[in-house]
Amino acid sequence: MKIALVSPYDFAHPGGVVNHICALGHHLTQMGHEVRYIAPASRAVHSLGDKFIAIGTPRCIPASGSVARVAISPRLSTTITAMLDREKFDIIHLHEPLMPMMCTTVLRMSRTANVGTFHAFDGKGYYAAKPFSMFFNRWFNKLDGRIAVSKPAMEFVNKHYPERYSIIPNGIDTDHFRPDVEPIEKYCDDKLNILFVGRLEKRKGADYLLKAYRRVKREIPQSRLIIVGPGTKLRDKYEKLVSKNGLRDVIFVGYTSYEELPRYYKTAHIFCAPATGWESFGIVLLEAMAVGAPVVASNIAGYASILSEGAEGLLVPPKDDERLAQALINLMKNESLRKEMGARGIRKASEFDWKKVSRRVLDYYINVLNTKPTHRRETFSLRRIILESLGRRSVERRKEEE
Repeated sequence: MKIALVSPYDFAHPGGVVNHICALGHHLTQMGHEVRYIAPASRAVHSLGDKFIAIGTPRCIPASGSVARVAISPRLSTTITAMLDREKFDIIHLHEPLMPMMCTTVLRMSRTANVGTFHAFDGKGYYAAKPFSMFFNRWFNKLDGRIAVSKPAMEFVNKHYPERYSIIPNGIDTDHFRPDVEPIEKYCDDKLNILFVGRLEKRKGADYLLKAYRRVKREIPQSRLIIVGPGTKLRDKYEKLVSKNGLRDVIFVGYTSYEELPRYYKTAHIFCAPATGWESFGIVLLEAMAVGAPVVASNIAGYASILSEGAEGLLVPPKDDERLAQALINLMKNESLRKEMGARGIRKASEFDWKKVSRRVLDYYINVLNTKPTHRRETFSLRRIILESLGRRSVERRKEEE
């Protein structure tokens, strides 16, 4: 099967949706399918070679407490039309399918089966704006299949566009994030390590963690806070806050590579995710859990859909640094509970392994191609025979492995 994975976001810039697409494409390729990645890019994406098709120049647009790097030029249509005519995809899978202009233009020009995955969960939503509802409805109706990465994401989009959605979650690579990785040696001493991983943006809640850590440090002097993730503006602000309050043992690591990231999770006695909202999922929670770290996280919809309170970790009200500090202190004082939660986290994370998730996506493609509208059915009659055969083989392989 020839599959297009479409991202509206800058593919040269790391982010949740881009990482999701890369991992999904990798596993679909391993299953024998031909994958192309279509997205704007601020620089060359050499790692994907000719599998990557760059279209458009990304611009920075404020969105949901973060910055979206998207292509907004109305001149994309000519390039996209030529690309679709040339590539002749069996299925086009658009991530954030209503995000202008990349995804909506691909939908407008597409003459094949279209699947959309909705990742977002926030209080506003670009596609919720009433002046543009007619515009978005038109392209939403061109989707033959609709996926949401979590129940909160599904409830959010369904509020604005009622329809049937299948929940297929984000995945993680449990061969990469695993319990037997080596920790970062220089942090393996008599201190208890709290780890934060994420971009230094306001919505990620690092400022609340720093406030909570002041209480933690007073109660447990042998503690350390390790902050991993890119960001310059807020990092400067946070470092000044640390200095002003005389906080010791706060380490700003900055950006770290994907290869090195599991070692930081392994170094953590507790992983902390104090995000204030707008999270449809909790991929960093799963990464930490897969390595065996217990979690303290904000009780927001995206995190609560993954983490069971008292099982793999603790949930606390968002923006409540006092409750956050108390949860951290309680867990730091209870080593046996940390180990129990870590073991449960490993089991929970295995349910989200990309090998399982990508097969669910592939089965969904096959179902869409077998049930797509009549006006597009004849073109793919031969392909459907092939895809039905692939589907049967996929199910047979799964039964053999089980």
